[in-house]
Amino acid sequence: MAIHIGRREFIFTLGGAAAAWPLAARGQQPAMPVIGFLDIRSAAENTRTVAEFRQGLAEAGYIEGRNVAIEYRWAEGRFDRLAALAEDLVRRQATVIVATGAIGTALAAKAATSTIPIVFLNGSDPVKYGLVASFNRPGGNVTGVNIRAIEIANKRVQFLSELVPQATTIAYLSAGARFLAFEEQKNNMLEAAHALGRQAIVLECRSGDDFEAVFATLVERGAGAFVVGVFPLFYELRNRNKILELASRHKIPGIYPHRMYVAAGGLMSYDADVAAYREVGLNYVGRILRGAVPAELPVQQATKFSLAINLKTARGLGLAVPQTLLVAANEVFE
Repeated sequence: MAIHIGRREFIFTLGGAAAAWPLAARGQQPAMPVIGFLDIRSAAENTRTVAEFRQGLAEAGYIEGRNVAIEYRWAEGRFDRLAALAEDLVRRQATVIVATGAIGTALAAKAATSTIPIVFLNGSDPVKYGLVASFNRPGGNVTGVNIRAIEIANKRVQFLSELVPQATTIAYLSAGARFLAFEEQKNNMLEAAHALGRQAIVLECRSGDDFEAVFATLVERGAGAFVVGVFPLFYELRNRNKILELASRHKIPGIYPHRMYVAAGGLMSYDADVAAYREVGLNYVGRILRGAVPAELPVQQATKFSLAINLKTARGLGLAVPQTLLVAANEVFE
């Protein structure tokens, strides 16, 4: 049973004048606007995020099936599928494309079109990766929400250290560094651990077959806790369950990148609040459908995040959750 301790509101202030997006740039559009929703994960993993997105659209006056259509494309954790899925949405003549879940999703969408508006939601620096010219003036057909990955990495290590102060060595589960964003994610975590006086070790999982060996190494090297990185491999249901099973078997506390791990028995998670998807629907897609220019909608940074804790799992690990964490938590599972 989930007990909601409190909900943070995710507030955006969007500036910039609204102007008509040139019809010539969009090409021939269907009678009902079509939103292309592209995500690196699966539909099952996005139930709550899609619900929030639809809520934002509804508040903007757009109801799926009534005055707007949504075409969903799920990469199921496979980056090699993103390009084809993005191109398919372009052929479908999407009015706007929402690209969420990873920087690679937004990059695939941008590579597929320079005219269709694109709204992203991810944790990588959009300027560094060439998605926008600047936060205040994106400049092209792309804008969106940045969830501040560095701050999230710092908080994950901080919360884990607060719950497991005796863990002098913390392991970071990585799925490799095929993309610069993944390497940055690892570096953020290592810096956060070192800043708190913890030793950090990186353990790489290239496939689901690696988890047994990785946890054996984690135990052998004396890690007292671990952080699961934000990688598509770890979001696949069978792999997610395997990680949770191994953490329980070895009795190692861990912090995860999404509350769905905690709902399934993981100890704790910390991530951008799901309400960010509502804001994407309301203050970005909704405004673009009404004629706003993406180039003039500033990129916003998330300011509210969500901490989830599973008290039953904590008790099973012999951990007493500090009152400070309980107060900070958005969601507590018994």
